[in-house]
Amino acid sequence: MREYKIAAIPGDGIGTEVISAGVTVLNKLASLQGGFKLSFEHFPWSSDYFLEHGHYIPEGGLEKLKQFDAIFFGAVGSTKVADHISLWGLRLPIAQGFDQYANVRPARVLPGVKSPLRNGTAETLDWVIIRENSEGEYSGHGGRAHRGLPIETATEVSIFTRAGVERIHRFAFKLAQSRPRKHLTLVTKSNAQRFGMVLWDEVFYEVAKEFPDVKTDRELVDAVTTRMVLKPQTLDVIVATNLHADILSDLAAALSGSLGIGPTANLNPERSFPSMFEPIHGSAFDIMGKGVANPIATFWTASMMLEHLGEAEAGRKLMVAIEKTTEAGVFTPDLGGNATTADVTNAVCRFLES
Repeated sequence: MREYKIAAIPGDGIGTEVISAGVTVLNKLASLQGGFKLSFEHFPWSSDYFLEHGHYIPEGGLEKLKQFDAIFFGAVGSTKVADHISLWGLRLPIAQGFDQYANVRPARVLPGVKSPLRNGTAETLDWVIIRENSEGEYSGHGGRAHRGLPIETATEVSIFTRAGVERIHRFAFKLAQSRPRKHLTLVTKSNAQRFGMVLWDEVFYEVAKEFPDVKTDRELVDAVTTRMVLKPQTLDVIVATNLHADILSDLAAALSGSLGIGPTANLNPERSFPSMFEPIHGSAFDIMGKGVANPIATFWTASMMLEHLGEAEAGRKLMVAIEKTTEAGVFTPDLGGNATTADVTNAVCRFLES
C-alpha cells in the first residue's frame, strides 16, 4: 500500500478548524478508496506558539519538514502579532526555503454557487491564476533608515531574476497547454515599472515560441481587474508576479462566490522539496470558534494535494463530492447558508460514501 507522510500545520484562527475538517475528509477518502494511506503529523506552529517561544519554526523545523511528502497548511495571522512578523515567520520561510515557486490558484463557479457577477457562471468563469511565489515584490530586500526622524526612509526592493521569471512562465505555458482553451494571459505593469516588469514581458514572449499551440495576450494589472469583472469568459490561465497574482487571486475567489472556496497549491515542480497546500482565505479571526468556517477551500486544496501526490483518481472523487455538496446547497454563511463547518464536512463524507 502506498503511504504518504503529510505535515499538518493548522496555524492560526480558522486554520485549526478547516485543517481538522480536511484531515477528516482525507482519511475517509483513503479508507474508501484503498490503495494508499495518509499519515499525518501535526505541528503546533502558530502565533500563540510564537508568543510563548519567540519563534514560529523551531531550530531544525525546516529540516524535519523535508522528510514529508506534502505540507497541509491552514493559515497564519493574528491580532496579537504584526502581520509582517507572522508571514515572514512561518509561511514565507517554508515557501521560499523549499523553492515552492509556482503558486497555483484555480477559480471557478462551483455547482449551486452564485457568483456576484451577473454573467458569472461555470461556463464563463473558469480560471487558473499562476503566481510567481519565490521572488518579485516579496523578496524581502530593503530596509529602514533614520527611524523616528522627519527624513525617515523605507525601501522595498523587488527582485526579478531571468531564471525565476523564465521558469514560472514555462510552468504557466505547460499548464495552459493542458487545458481545453490553451489560452494564457500575461499580467504586468510594464508601462510604469520599466525594468522588472519589462523583463517579465520579454521573457514571456521568448518562452511563448516554445508553445505555438497556446494562444497568448497581455494585460496591465489594473486593466485585467475590469476584464475579470466585465468579460470573465475571455480569460483562462493568468500568470503574474508575486504581488499582482496575490491580489488578483483574491478577487477571483470572491467573483467565484467566496474566499471560503478558493484553494492554493505552492508547488516545487521539480519535487526537490515537499510542496505546500493551503486554502486562500487566511485566519479569519472574526469567525474563529463559531464553527461556521467554510471548509470547501480546504477540501479543494486537499484534492490538489492528492493529484500532486499521484493519486489523481482520489483527487477527482473528492472534487466530485465537493461539487455534489455545493449543488445540494449545503452552504456556510459566507455562501448565504446556515450550515456549519461540521455540516459541510459530513455532507462531503456522505457523498464520498455514495
